Amino acid sequence: MLMMALASRDVLDILGITAVAGNVPLAKTARNARIICELTGQTDIPVYAGYAEPLERALMSAEEVHGAEGMNGAEIYEPDMPLQKGHAVDFIIKTLRKAARPVTIVVTGPMTNIAQVLSKAPDCAANIKELVVMAGARTEGGNVTPSAEFNVFADPHAADIVYRAGVPIVTIGLDVTHNVISNPARLSAIKAINNKVAQTAWSILGPNSFYDQDIYFTDGAPLHDPCTIAYVLRPDLFKTKLCNLSVETNSELTMGHTSIDFWHRTGRAPNTHWAYGANVDGIYELLLGCLSCY
Repeated sequence: MLMMALASRDVLDILGITAVAGNVPLAKTARNARIICELTGQTDIPVYAGYAEPLERALMSAEEVHGAEGMNGAEIYEPDMPLQKGHAVDFIIKTLRKAARPVTIVVTGPMTNIAQVLSKAPDCAANIKELVVMAGARTEGGNVTPSAEFNVFADPHAADIVYRAGVPIVTIGLDVTHNVISNPARLSAIKAINNKVAQTAWSILGPNSFYDQDIYFTDGAPLHDPCTIAYVLRPDLFKTKLCNLSVETNSELTMGHTSIDFWHRTGRAPNTHWAYGANVDGIYELLLGCLSCY
């Protein structure tokens, strides 16, 4: 996801990168973001650390999926690029308040940081062009429980705040990402790109992405977070429908479930454009183009 975004600075004005506790604890996600900045040579973008724990629940991480360091397949080290002083939420609030035009925020982890922005500074909502989030599932059930996707399950109360905030949201969940498969032909095309960034992407998506393949019996791992940047760059690659999305926060059995009113049965006001289809070959062509830039 960051490799795609950082390759597209001719069209994206990237104001900052913010980390949150997610697949691994906060110190590692903030470090990994800076490793990717150094790998891609884009070290002028500020990186801020945000919340280390969910709003109400205990921290849940996913080392069994992404490795102990959160980025299986990449070289892990302590980057020279500094972490910015101050909190990610304060940075987002300040950035939104001084922005000359509405800002798009891409959210690819638990929504703790952005929920706190909307709670602490509701005036900032007016300067959010849209949130583009990787979250939830409708037909795919869940990937961490039978009914919940990881990013929502990790902090369902934060997701609930975000979807109730009245800001424009595009949600790309498992219904799409489970079909965007890094099969052998696509991996071969990535491996054929002769630069270190592409080779790292190949390593992450290929030999070090065994978990999803073993669980879902697919011919490769799903491409989750990069679908958000693909949408920002090429929204025409996705099919979306304006729906209501509600997050379960009370039942332990279905905690973090995203109830998507795809057929408008509840009468609840629509609050997100829900992605239900994608041009998979087009997404990989876009990914290849971005990786070829380095």
